[in-house]
Amino acid sequence: MRRRLSALSAAVVVAAPLLLSACSGGADVKVSVRGDFGRLPDVSFPKGAPGDALAVKTLSKGKGPAAHKGDLVVADYVGYRWSKSGRKLLASSFAAGRPEAFPTWRLVPGLQKAFEGARVGSRVVATIPPKDGYGKEGDSSRQIGAGDSLVYVLDVRGVYSKSAAASGKRQAALADARLPKVVDAGAGRAPQVTVPRVAAPKGLQVRTLVRGDGPAVRKGQVLAVQYAGYFWRDGKSFDSSWAAGHPSGLTIGTGQVMKGWDQGLMGQKVGSRMLLVVPPSLGYGAKGLAQAGIKGSDTLVFVVDILGAH
Repeated sequence: MRRRLSALSAAVVVAAPLLLSACSGGADVKVSVRGDFGRLPDVSFPKGAPGDALAVKTLSKGKGPAAHKGDLVVADYVGYRWSKSGRKLLASSFAAGRPEAFPTWRLVPGLQKAFEGARVGSRVVATIPPKDGYGKEGDSSRQIGAGDSLVYVLDVRGVYSKSAAASGKRQAALADARLPKVVDAGAGRAPQVTVPRVAAPKGLQVRTLVRGDGPAVRKGQVLAVQYAGYFWRDGKSFDSSWAAGHPSGLTIGTGQVMKGWDQGLMGQKVGSRMLLVVPPSLGYGAKGLAQAGIKGSDTLVFVVDILGAH
């Protein structure tokens, strides 16, 4: 969960990939791309202006799950603007040193089309004209001029659907009656959480409910997660990726999320379901978060499924 209310809606991106506004693409992408999956691509542009049709091409086909609208996709990418006056690199996950989490439900159809059907391990290139991007006005805040086309090269590293869940070994029920009780509610649904009617613990509580067998989470990685948050004071849920209908992406260990998450999720294994009880000092602090109804005195309870780490 992020510090601001935007996190409560479950769409998380690290460096804000360009969220575009598209149609089917049978045209030639025109650009030439060299290089292997997972490495910075060498992109060559032809002389002249780009075409006016959306074009998507799979350069190398992976063998993993295919992406669909509504999935969270983790991908490496480079993004350019392109017009008759030239082209410019706008952003690169390779330069940032980590991939990006793309919430496909928020991407405009041009970029949605680029991801549609792309399998994990695939490299895809897309040329997106203004009518499927930022239109005649452009977006000065993103350095996109009026009439600029956009070019993306995308290396798909992970695809996570709304039904994605922890996949490890279920642990014995918690013996501590002072901690919340968590009952699985099935794939695609938030677990049932019962908060005990006792005083909240003063320190961070971290418990493994399902122990995954994937790699341990490291600082600076992009995580794909399902999560639900509850108030200790009344047990009511104030946020849930399950309820939102799609997993979330976040960067761990860099201060993007609350301290309780940074501390509680670091070192945990992919595939795990974690219970976190976060005191105010490691959550939203004395100010709380009024938009979500979180008071400065609120201890928060989270159930987090770690789906992937990249």
